[in-house]
Amino acid sequence: MEDRSAGSLVRENLQNGPKLVNLWGATERISVASVGPRGFRLCTTPPLMSVPPTAKLAIETDYRPIEHYGLIGDMHTVALVSKGGSIDWCCLPRFDGPSVFARLLDAKKGGHFQIKLRADTMTTKQFYWPETNVLVTRFLSADGVGEVRDFMPVAGRAYDPRQRQIIRTVRAVRGTVTFHVECQPAFDYARADHETELFRKGACFQTPDRALNLAAAVNLRKSGGGVRADVTLDEGESTTLVLRDIDPGDRCVRTLAPTEAEQAFRDTVQYWRDWLSQCTYTGRWRETVHRSALTLKMLTYEPTGAIVAAPTCSLPEDIGGARNWDYRYTWIRDATFTLYAFLRIGFTEEARNFIDFLSQLYTEDAAGEGPLQIMYGIDGEIDLVEETLDHLEGYRGSAPVRVGNGAHNQLQLDIYGELIDAIYLHDKYGVPISYETWQSVRSFVDWVCENWHRADEGVWEVRGEQQQFVYSKLMCWVAVDRGLRLAQKRSLPADEPAWRQCRNEIYETIMERGWNEERQAFTQQLDGHVLDASNLMMPLVHFMSPGDDRILQTLDATLQSPKEGGLVSNGLVYRYNTDETHDGLDGEEGTFNICTFWLVEALTRASQEEPERLEDARLVFEQMLGYANHLGLYGEETGTHGEALGNFPQAFTHLALISAAYNLDRTLDGQ
Repeated sequence: MEDRSAGSLVRENLQNGPKLVNLWGATERISVASVGPRGFRLCTTPPLMSVPPTAKLAIETDYRPIEHYGLIGDMHTVALVSKGGSIDWCCLPRFDGPSVFARLLDAKKGGHFQIKLRADTMTTKQFYWPETNVLVTRFLSADGVGEVRDFMPVAGRAYDPRQRQIIRTVRAVRGTVTFHVECQPAFDYARADHETELFRKGACFQTPDRALNLAAAVNLRKSGGGVRADVTLDEGESTTLVLRDIDPGDRCVRTLAPTEAEQAFRDTVQYWRDWLSQCTYTGRWRETVHRSALTLKMLTYEPTGAIVAAPTCSLPEDIGGARNWDYRYTWIRDATFTLYAFLRIGFTEEARNFIDFLSQLYTEDAAGEGPLQIMYGIDGEIDLVEETLDHLEGYRGSAPVRVGNGAHNQLQLDIYGELIDAIYLHDKYGVPISYETWQSVRSFVDWVCENWHRADEGVWEVRGEQQQFVYSKLMCWVAVDRGLRLAQKRSLPADEPAWRQCRNEIYETIMERGWNEERQAFTQQLDGHVLDASNLMMPLVHFMSPGDDRILQTLDATLQSPKEGGLVSNGLVYRYNTDETHDGLDGEEGTFNICTFWLVEALTRASQEEPERLEDARLVFEQMLGYANHLGLYGEETGTHGEALGNFPQAFTHLALISAAYNLDRTLDGQ
């Protein structure tokens, strides 16, 4: 098919392009065609109008689609609340603690805390209270309208700040409605038995190690290992249920009075609005960026400043497959993106807290092969032993269910580039580098100079043999380059001649062995032929000019459809071709959301040389916004039918969204 101008093809796709129907009830979206050299091309994929197997399974089982969930949190842990009013995932007392509700991973045994309207037919809606992380689930029925306001108070509000609390206020908005309440905890990933004790206006669930207190001004009755109740409210009436994490043996306390519940709600709303008021971004996608920032704040562990990659574990990248991992830890590679995103939109305190967390790791002994390991626990833990929970069936039968992460002791050379780039950015936009931090940077750069040539598991954490990944070499170049820049800018002591020689050697290696003349693209491995979306980062880290012919040719090769050897399907980007890459795993996966936002940035920067690319970047970005869920949240991947896959929500994706929005907006404004 011949090349066409971006403008004409955009119009043609909007007028005639196939429609992608979101089978879970979201707004119908236009499908963007695959992208070819210098512009968009028509998509030959037929419209997906039939119900896919996963949609049928969603109808026949108790599992909800991953994208049907919202998030509430208090910077210690979170809870996932479905559109049906059910908390189906929550770990206490912190992100990486054992779950007390895990219906996401086992519909029968996992545990849940549901509040829903009793009605034969109803419609549900879910939204965030404006500029906050207070979640509202609304039920519309023939009898009237009811809603549940869910939030977790931040420290110092609503009783003991040491307690993790979930406040659920149930209201009759219109008419007379009856709610059904059901709380079925399942402690320690449904491995620990517990005792249930009813008392006046509440219940306690006790194990030898953990306990929960459900305080409610309703008549609870036992149901198996949990409790249930029905509550009828007339228009304007409300009642509040409070679930508290308590120590075993502690007394159970009363629920909040209406005035106390209202004050806790107002305090929480004010906290989030005060925090968000620091944001300096005022561009085209302001609400989208705000939602991503609020989500990232919820994924921050307040005591240390660490940010979890995602608050869930073992949500599959392929339904029924084995690509199920625990993401409730902090990855070093997220450092650069975290710092860049927070600094660009005004959150300097969050950037400083994250750098402080990283600085505590500089002197830690790593369990892996380098001076640092690739990920840490939210308190800096290094022992993240991976185990499988065979008693849980997994989300829609996607076993095994894993907790812990066996990749923690892998060798991934790229982390040193990302870490030192984060330190460089913080020195540039935040606080100048300290002597102690420079000592660590100097030792890291020296180590990279001695080890950059080694094979490793790479950015995608392959579970097969170590390989010579181009992206790993690229980030080693970044590590040495940023070390040199810091030394020169701050007049710091360093072995600059040796570092400069190393940087040159890495550069020459990438240019000579990372480039495939036949593919006319940079490849995944040295002397390889497979494409990898991570190479879209080359112009973003200033390795090469975004207008360099090799960068533009790599971009064009990537933009081809998978059938044509590329990585882009209807504007969404695969990280690599699983049939060609030996990653040590079976099964397939969806498109990687972060890679799609990398594509937006690469196209944006390429528009400096070829202005027509800017329209392409905007169209891909706008389309990608349509794959967020009803609350603006993203999982790790997007499946072939537009469904969310992988752990949810994904911090890395929201960081990349902020960066792409910031740079695209500035470029559209001619800055």
